Amino acid sequence: MPIIGPRFKTADLTDRVVVVTGAGSGIGREIALLCARRHAQLALCDVDEGGLSDTADAARAHDAQVLTSWADVSETESMTRFADATAERFGRVDLLVNNAGVGLVGGFLDTGIKDWQWLVDVNLMGVVHGCSAFLPTMIDSGRGGHVVNLSSAAGLLANPQLTAYSATKFAVLGLSEALRMELRPHGIGVTAVCPGIINTAITQTSPIRGGGDVDERRRHLESTYHKRGYTPERVAKNILRAVDRNRAVAPVAAEAHLMYALSRTAPPLARRLAARVAELSK
Repeated sequence: MPIIGPRFKTADLTDRVVVVTGAGSGIGREIALLCARRHAQLALCDVDEGGLSDTADAARAHDAQVLTSWADVSETESMTRFADATAERFGRVDLLVNNAGVGLVGGFLDTGIKDWQWLVDVNLMGVVHGCSAFLPTMIDSGRGGHVVNLSSAAGLLANPQLTAYSATKFAVLGLSEALRMELRPHGIGVTAVCPGIINTAITQTSPIRGGGDVDERRRHLESTYHKRGYTPERVAKNILRAVDRNRAVAPVAAEAHLMYALSRTAPPLARRLAARVAELSK
């Protein structure tokens, strides 16, 4: 009989198997290292082999057992191979963190179909592929577990300068809430994590569409994120705290909490605020 209701705690992850996608940098790396310090066994993937290797070396310094795999979350076959390798090495999965994602700055009229397809393939289908590949093993074990899906503050309140990105992150939030209800009888919790302005490399790698000086817009974006100073390490701690509390939605950073509150209590005000912020960020 399956466990009824999720029962997952992260203070001591001894003998727990944690899967993290996009583990080569940023939030993915920090959640992997935090779990390593709490004695988890790790299965990590990324398309950045150098970054993935660095994360694995740092995790092994904490005596963690680590499996690494080059895997593109947008490809079904790639994620299936990663899941098969994880099952062969560890035999189960206890915590799945669908972290891999990409960003793009631009309104709808400035965003091409290829950009849309790329964002949907990575940000939404990456989560779908991760769940499809690993949930059967988690369910069949009968041990329960937890799934963490990375959404965004832009998935709580739309931003007209992040139209496609916001759409994918809203989709991840909806998927997570539906999965949470579906997986509860199996003892598996699901949390959608919605970070705000986090100082990661996403500001350097996100394409910027639309008019103006792209280099200047990127410098402004990087400066904003750097000055905000909210680190991936803090996000990782918030993620495990949300898992401990079995939160359905976990805003991270003050601006994300504000967006979450306003979107539910004062939607018209929230939309005016979002439009104003987007106008100032052009």
